[in-house]
Amino acid sequence: MPAKAPVSPRPVRRAPAGAATGSRRPSTGARGEQRIRDILRVGREVFAEKGYERATTTEIAQRLGVSEATVFTYFRGKRELCVRVIGDWYDEIIATMEQGLPRDRPVRAQLDFFVRTHLRLFLVQGTGLCALVLSEGRSKGQELGESFQPLQRRYTAPLMDLLARGQASGEIRTDMPLRLLRTMVLGPMEHILWEAVAQGARPADIDTTAVAVSAMLWSAVQAPGAELAALRGLRAEMAEALRKAG
Repeated sequence: MPAKAPVSPRPVRRAPAGAATGSRRPSTGARGEQRIRDILRVGREVFAEKGYERATTTEIAQRLGVSEATVFTYFRGKRELCVRVIGDWYDEIIATMEQGLPRDRPVRAQLDFFVRTHLRLFLVQGTGLCALVLSEGRSKGQELGESFQPLQRRYTAPLMDLLARGQASGEIRTDMPLRLLRTMVLGPMEHILWEAVAQGARPADIDTTAVAVSAMLWSAVQAPGAELAALRGLRAEMAEALRKAG
């Protein structure tokens, strides 16, 4: 959080939509921090409902019951506010992934968790923001495209870490670069998200879909002989346990 500093009492001039993004303007203590949280909460609602082009800071201010100048006290424009909203959403997703990832279990179980959680977060809790990112944030020439790139790198970092650890442990194939493996994992899920967003074809049972997708992905990314090696390891552990018990 930036250092707190007094905000000038002079009226803030309206910034044009799509103005250049800068760092968030400093707040004025606890009241200012609460105002920022309120703007972000309502901003998320509006961007999720209407997308970037149709959303306006005027509507955000009206829903919040404040003047538009109040919004621009804390954010320099619609672009900066939208990037902050998406950034906070990504932070929540990353935190959920990192806190819940069962690192003490085999990589296959961790991949299962990643796929299931990924689909749930996007298809149940974040369909509107997902539509915004897919339709506007990833296309060259779009206003938000460049702003979203650093966020997307952060978002895929937990998966890259999982794949790298899997390669190091011998559970993930090493004949492909991590970037290609990442694409192999995210590609099918992104296709499902596109269908849900563009056609309204959300899977009836997300958990069942996650199980099927995870099984398909694992067959593509696992190291040759990994399953056999795992079974041999389990057999050895069971033999050792029986020996000690006897």
